[in-house]
Amino acid sequence: MADNYLEQRMEDLKSGRLRPSAPATSPSGTGKGHIRVAFPSRRVLVTGGANGIGLAIARSFLKAGCKVAVFDIDKEAGEKLAHDEGARFYHTDITDPAKIEDAFTNLLKAWRDIDIIISNAGISTFSPLTEETVAGFDKVINSNLRPAFILARLWAAHRKSHPFPSDFGGRMICISSSRHIQSETGTEAYSASKGGVASLTHSLMMSLSEFGITVNCISPGWIHTGSPEEVSETDHLQHPSRRVGTPQDIARVCIFLSLPGNDFINGADIVVDGGMTRKMIYLP
Repeated sequence: MADNYLEQRMEDLKSGRLRPSAPATSPSGTGKGHIRVAFPSRRVLVTGGANGIGLAIARSFLKAGCKVAVFDIDKEAGEKLAHDEGARFYHTDITDPAKIEDAFTNLLKAWRDIDIIISNAGISTFSPLTEETVAGFDKVINSNLRPAFILARLWAAHRKSHPFPSDFGGRMICISSSRHIQSETGTEAYSASKGGVASLTHSLMMSLSEFGITVNCISPGWIHTGSPEEVSETDHLQHPSRRVGTPQDIARVCIFLSLPGNDFINGADIVVDGGMTRKMIYLP
């Protein structure tokens, strides 16, 4: 019976009495599991975009058809990204306000304006409290927190003297960390810097609103930037999402926040950590 039924269906298909069914699609019309979005070409600045999370963010915007500029101290990696993938690279020490301003000014000469800024650059250094120095604490603050303020200030000054004609306005996305809401010993400088980023986000939201720029914050949890083999099954399974995060997890949120219709998401701190900060843990 089954064979006869299949034979009859094949005869119907060959004769034109039956048309093949369309493959399952998502609402956007792309293949199952993929979503196609309307993403206009934008001018995107990513600090710390030559490696790790920043590199994934830069690549995601490049793939979306955007112009991408990267400020990074890693000259070799930055030049490789520029040569291989078409990003614009500025060799910049993000802890030096004068160098940030020089790079920003040169970028404006090339692009006339910027649509999206991803303030991602930073360092993660941890020391016991009794061994941490004031200079070491200041270095982390000046690497992780201060650059976002400087970039926002420069952008606001530019927009004030060059009113932006588009309805889009702009997006600023600051990369914080889940460590600003949970900590271990020896993380004082890092936690303070990332907590500052989260607080700076909603302050900048107010100050940049007159220019149509939204400001949001992403707080990654464990995002592994090395080889997959470096992460154990236990590492994965301790997460409610059953895996350790990847840089692409953060890049996708940056793309989402930058979509034209998502301007009502503003001043938010979006935790991307596989559920770990909501997991109750007691020692056995």
